[in-house]
Amino acid sequence: MKNKDKKPKSSIDNFESPDFYNLDELLTQEHIMIRNSIRDFVKKEISPFIEDWSEKNYFPSEIVGKMGEIGIFGPTTSEKYGGGGLDYISYGIIMQEIERGDSGMRSTASVQSSLVMFPIEEYGSEEQKNKFLPKLASGKILGCFGLTEPDHGSNPSGMKTKCEDKGDYYLLNGSKMWISNSPEADIAIVWAKDENERIKGLIVERGMSGFSTPKTKGKWSLRASITGELVFDNVKVPKSNVLPKKDGLGAPLGCLDKARYGISWGAIGVAMDCYEASKRYSLERKQFNKPIGSFQLVQKKLAEMLTEITKAQLLSWKLGKLMDEGKATTAQISMAKRNNVEIASNIIREARQIHGGMGITNEYPMMRHMMNLESVLTYEGTHEIHLLILGNEITGIPSFE
Repeated sequence: MKNKDKKPKSSIDNFESPDFYNLDELLTQEHIMIRNSIRDFVKKEISPFIEDWSEKNYFPSEIVGKMGEIGIFGPTTSEKYGGGGLDYISYGIIMQEIERGDSGMRSTASVQSSLVMFPIEEYGSEEQKNKFLPKLASGKILGCFGLTEPDHGSNPSGMKTKCEDKGDYYLLNGSKMWISNSPEADIAIVWAKDENERIKGLIVERGMSGFSTPKTKGKWSLRASITGELVFDNVKVPKSNVLPKKDGLGAPLGCLDKARYGISWGAIGVAMDCYEASKRYSLERKQFNKPIGSFQLVQKKLAEMLTEITKAQLLSWKLGKLMDEGKATTAQISMAKRNNVEIASNIIREARQIHGGMGITNEYPMMRHMMNLESVLTYEGTHEIHLLILGNEITGIPSFE
């Protein structure tokens, strides 16, 4: 008789991270403690359910409060405002562990931390920090970030969303799309042009008249996260909700740097998950009376996976040190984001091949990761845009405005 209480194979999380170059020696005991804590969280709260959530295109809103309780939101935000007060290596490790579970779950976390909490702490007033940051850190409220528009993705400076000064408030009109968290967000950090074509950041709150957040349907990627639009129809935003300390395009781009940094670590988590699954499967699966891991072409795939993971780990670790020193440049962040997402995408495809036909089922994580990474390749700057950012850095000649 079958044991009805036995968990399906896909829900049993036996993950062990590869560390071929003994990179743990570069981490502090606090870093390792944080990693172990978040890894345990993923094994308990995400891994057993993620395939079902993804298949059903279901965002588990209860995960927001759980993430807040364990300190996933705002790890680099000051403890004064409810954040973790941690360094950027810690933030990267948290993103790595969450995305190992699922890219959609990491999107929820990184939007909240890098794209909502960061601009409020960095560009906001003391009143705004005290009002919003503790609630965001605890997961009592959820935020989103409104920059991308229907006609302006890679060219955010061309945005059409407008905010008109009306004395005591700004009148906001326009729309944003492809916005993670938006249908369930309590606040949105929205970027709009004033009458002088200067970009300003505004905190738009749920319930403001004329503000709506339609859900994006039909996604085949990031199915366990929730995506939507932001629509503004004569929304009156009080001036107390305008971020006062920075405006211009550099303000939202500064937020994107922080999010892209987190993605560089997160993609390593995906790569490690697929590598570990492949190594385990290659030792269990037998063909021609021996494990497929004994065949040269399978060993080649595994060796190349481990090599690329190790290189990516070193790249992101060094970038984390630069972030902590305040020395990281946009181009350096672009290199890490682009490289690590690319190697993760390649590793997923190789892992799927090692698993043969089983690799297309949800008994293993490859197809879900593969679909998710198609979004990660595109958002926070497309694969090509990051190439051009590097090209500009190398030559000093911008190839786009």
